Amino acid sequence: MGILEIRELPGLVPYSDALALQERLHEQRRAGEIPDTLLLLEHRPVYTLGCSADVSHILLDGGQLAAAGIERVQTNRGGDVTYHGPGQLVGYPIIHLGERGIKVVEYVTAIEETIIRAVSEFGIAANRDERNRGVWVGNSKLCALGIRVSRQVAMHGFALNVNTRLEDFGGIIPCGISNAGVTSMAKLLGTPPPMAAVKQAVIRQFKAVLNYNH
Repeated sequence: MGILEIRELPGLVPYSDALALQERLHEQRRAGEIPDTLLLLEHRPVYTLGCSADVSHILLDGGQLAAAGIERVQTNRGGDVTYHGPGQLVGYPIIHLGERGIKVVEYVTAIEETIIRAVSEFGIAANRDERNRGVWVGNSKLCALGIRVSRQVAMHGFALNVNTRLEDFGGIIPCGISNAGVTSMAKLLGTPPPMAAVKQAVIRQFKAVLNYNH
């Protein structure tokens, strides 16, 4: 068991602002000044590149990005290229894996399990692919994952497509996988589920899977 603090950030959060907040919380968590924390938010449109990203997986040049209103940011998470934008629930858990006795691969699997359980509450049967981490429905990715662990404390996290503008994924090769698609809960269900309800399902399942106090 343990304590998990939930912070829901309002509006559309610039990626740089959320990254700066994560880094502050990461330092505080390492120092034992705060408990494990889960940030939940939506971003302004942005393509982010992970540490191992291939820049050619962004298919738009600077002018096209500006015209589309999509920012491009290099970040220190794992993984390749992904998209964040309105209608996507982004979760950044700042978790001390060492204190909880969780290995990195176990943690990634736990995040996948959280999302699989959460979307099942809305009637979506999702699964995982050990070769391509994340949450999938058939050959389409529903939720992307990318984390960073430093001094046993994790940051970055997951991006669940709730009612995301899927055409914005057309400007990249998502996660560097060219032979797979991207989907959203809205597309799978035929109507957008309420974001507030999705947040509560994710919070509930995150606490259950990672054994936090309710």
